Amino acid sequence: MHNGLLQISLTYQLYQKMRKLSILILAVATTSCFTGCAPEKKKKKVDDGWTYLFDGKTLNGWKQVAGQAEYQVTDSAIIGIAKAGSPNTFLISDKEYGDFILEADIKVENKSSNSGIQFRSNYDPAGKDGKGLVYGYQAELDPSDRAWSGGIYDEARRGWLYPLSLNPEAQKAFRFGEYNTYRIEAIGNEIKTWINGEEVAYLIDSTDTSGMIGLQVHSINNPEDAGNKTYFKNIRIQTENLKPTPFKKDIYVVNDLKNHLSDYEKEHGWQLLFNGKDSSGWIGAYKDSFPDFGWTIHDGILTIQAADGGESTNAGDIVTKKEYSAFDLSFDFKLTEGANSGVKYFVTLSEGNKGSAIGLEYQILDDEKHPDAKKGRDGNRTLASLYDLIKADKQPRFVKPVGTWNKGRVVVYPDNKVEHYLNGVKVLEYQRGSEAFRELVAQSKYKGWKDFGEAEKGHILLQDHGNKVSFKNIRLKELK
Repeated sequence: MHNGLLQISLTYQLYQKMRKLSILILAVATTSCFTGCAPEKKKKKVDDGWTYLFDGKTLNGWKQVAGQAEYQVTDSAIIGIAKAGSPNTFLISDKEYGDFILEADIKVENKSSNSGIQFRSNYDPAGKDGKGLVYGYQAELDPSDRAWSGGIYDEARRGWLYPLSLNPEAQKAFRFGEYNTYRIEAIGNEIKTWINGEEVAYLIDSTDTSGMIGLQVHSINNPEDAGNKTYFKNIRIQTENLKPTPFKKDIYVVNDLKNHLSDYEKEHGWQLLFNGKDSSGWIGAYKDSFPDFGWTIHDGILTIQAADGGESTNAGDIVTKKEYSAFDLSFDFKLTEGANSGVKYFVTLSEGNKGSAIGLEYQILDDEKHPDAKKGRDGNRTLASLYDLIKADKQPRFVKPVGTWNKGRVVVYPDNKVEHYLNGVKVLEYQRGSEAFRELVAQSKYKGWKDFGEAEKGHILLQDHGNKVSFKNIRLKELK
């Protein structure tokens, strides 16, 4: 064959081989994409489950209520501007939502700029004499030194439901002067919050199951704070195919369901001391059985009925059959007017004394109407105090009125550090067996009891002081 024709033929054969190789490579790449790229497509579909409540340009879908603070849109953010003389102002969604997962980015640049995200909330146009009232759950934004951002507040109704004194580690999650990503999961009765990925609050509550979303600009006390700004952006929600995100840490749960423990609480060692049905686990102090009068159980509530106001002279105190050393104890209690009672711990029943059994006491008292509040030393017999030893440092705003439910809590750590809480706020702490503790005992009514309050373990006691007082949600976790 002529050299020129031979060269053309070889070139054509080489072209055909390269063409087949290219087709093969393309086929492999295509197959690889079908198998390897599919998860990415699936991931995008999951991401598409978010619905943005703010279009980044306008306030469409929102309306301003209850105050005169200004809301404007700048650089893809809603900016709330504080105004002197205005009450709390809210930008609320046109739609209501039941179960959802909500995320939003929020920033404040001034320590006075308290704010929050309302959810499952309500608006009453006739409230506050026609000025309008927003009430319901709020995920708090608190840039002050208190640092309760992410805690759960019940706006214009019950007040604090989950203050961050219940989860102090989370107080560092909020970053002042930067955008912070809030996440709120409201699924069924369980409400959980995160800030910047940090687990913050865990509330179980059935008060509201649906409602609107709202962005708050808080009222200001100082006219110089007028003009301070709060920034909201990337406000997005999921309402379908919701899967709760489990908390990884052991977080204290505020559970308002009557005598109920969630799976999360059970997994972390919580147990009910009162089952809401009968007296199982309880017995009369210094008795062989549960009192056959005085103490009643009805509709999941344990009540000591009123008698003559005497201390343990009627039905008598009741104690747990089991003894405890280190523990976290929570209980709900409701006082009647002028009532006196108490929850005691480290009760050994070894003293053989008359009257109420001896032990450390979380005081339950109507401070306004019962005379014991003015006895003792420096108020150490008032509500939530370590009776006759240490006064509870409490603010009136954290005390629920007589006739409504309050939440008590006593934590005894393995190192004998003890804390009292009232409605989620720590009101005192002390060290059992310390020199300071023994000095307090020496000045108290317990000075005659050897090693008072220092037993290795003891019973939990509910006191009969002759006044009507009710209990529910008595739960305990042993600490090790």
